[in-house]
Amino acid sequence: MNKRLFVAIDPPEEVRTELAGICCGLPDARWTPVSQLHLTLCFIGEVDGSGFLDIREALAECTVAPFALRVRGVGHFPPRGLPRVVWAGIERSEPLQVLQRKIVTRLFQLGLEPDNRRFSPHLTLARLRDTPPAKVGRWLEINGLFTTGPFAVDRFLLYSSVLGRKGASHTVEQEYPLGS
Repeated sequence: MNKRLFVAIDPPEEVRTELAGICCGLPDARWTPVSQLHLTLCFIGEVDGSGFLDIREALAECTVAPFALRVRGVGHFPPRGLPRVVWAGIERSEPLQVLQRKIVTRLFQLGLEPDNRRFSPHLTLARLRDTPPAKVGRWLEINGLFTTGPFAVDRFLLYSSVLGRKGASHTVEQEYPLGS
C-alpha cells in the first residue's frame, strides 16, 4: 500500500492557540485546522510499503540537539502575483536549517528526490481561492508584526497524508526525538 509522506515539526498547543487568533478575516480562505498546523521540513510524496520502511528507519539517523523556534511575521505564496497561500513565518534558526539538510540528504541517499524548492520555514495558515489581493494585503498589514514566544523543539515527525474533498488528513507514522 502506497503512502504520501512528509516530515514536519509540530508547534506546541499554546502556539497553535495564538495562531488561531489570526486565522480569520479573509474571504474565500480555507483555513488550516489548528490541530494540523505544522512546519514542513520535507515533502517526500508517494512511496510504496518497502520505501516507507526504509524512510522510517533512515530518518532515525537524522538528529541534532533540541533547539528553540519562534513564529514571526506573515506572508503569502507566491510572492508575486495572485496570493494562493497565507503563512506564518519561522524566525531564522541554524539548528533548524541543519536538521532540514540532514533529512533531505538522508532521503537523497535512499534514492529519493524530495521537493527541491528552497527551504522557506513557515506554517501554512490558509489556502486562498479568488481572495481579492487588496484583502490579502490588508490582512498582512494587520498581522505583519505577529510573533510568538520561543518554543522548544525536541522531536520531529514522519506523517502520512490522505487528500480529501475538505483538504488533507494527517497521521503520525513515526516520532523522532532530538538529541539521541
